[in-house]
Amino acid sequence: MKTFAAIWTIVSLWLISAAPTWADCRDISFEDVPFTICETHPAESDIRLFLNDDDQTLLGSFESVNEKLTREGKSLDFAMNAGMYHPDRRPVGLYIENGQKSARIVTRAGPGNFGLLPNGVLCLQEKSAQVVESKYFNELKPTCKFATQSGPMLVIDSKLHPRFIPDSDSRFLRNGVGVTSDGTLIAAISNRPVNFHRFARLFRDVLKTPNALFLDGKISRLYSRKLKRSDFGFPMGPILGVVQPLE
Repeated sequence: MKTFAAIWTIVSLWLISAAPTWADCRDISFEDVPFTICETHPAESDIRLFLNDDDQTLLGSFESVNEKLTREGKSLDFAMNAGMYHPDRRPVGLYIENGQKSARIVTRAGPGNFGLLPNGVLCLQEKSAQVVESKYFNELKPTCKFATQSGPMLVIDSKLHPRFIPDSDSRFLRNGVGVTSDGTLIAAISNRPVNFHRFARLFRDVLKTPNALFLDGKISRLYSRKLKRSDFGFPMGPILGVVQPLE
């Protein structure tokens, strides 16, 4: 199975296919920094979160997710690492997969980016997606088919996180996700190190997402069938993916 999955990954990345893509990925530039963004609408796409295989072993890579999906006759169209995790790759905060909660929400302040409140939750429902500030999410308790918590929030009700500094020299490769007013989910990754302020302004001013969530930095990675891109590195924790039929 692993051999087949490896072959499929190579084919999906390097052969030109006439089939439609479920996530519209493209490269853009914002203030002379290159980014890649991917847009999809939950009403039209199969969007999921992945952590473990059926036997509870860590997936950890785009290749392993593709291997799992081949057993369903499906494959990835787009994927991205989707939240912070402990050394054993367990999610730091809330995590729900196929309606099953395996980690609880964390609403207290703490060290690191995750604890830089306000943080937030990406909640995927049957035909919609939303990014919600964690404490408000805990009050609402919406039903999510998939959910991942991360932090900090990048944009909250069209305002930047109050702790972001315009000229901060803390620059890393960063990735995040936001939802537009019409319900389109947009994921973005910087292809050059950026600070939080610039990354948040990308979501607010260019992508027009009233709420957006930072997913991670340094280890940020992207898979896009359309762009023939599959970043690699150390095993990841949660992975966000758009699923398509296996061709």
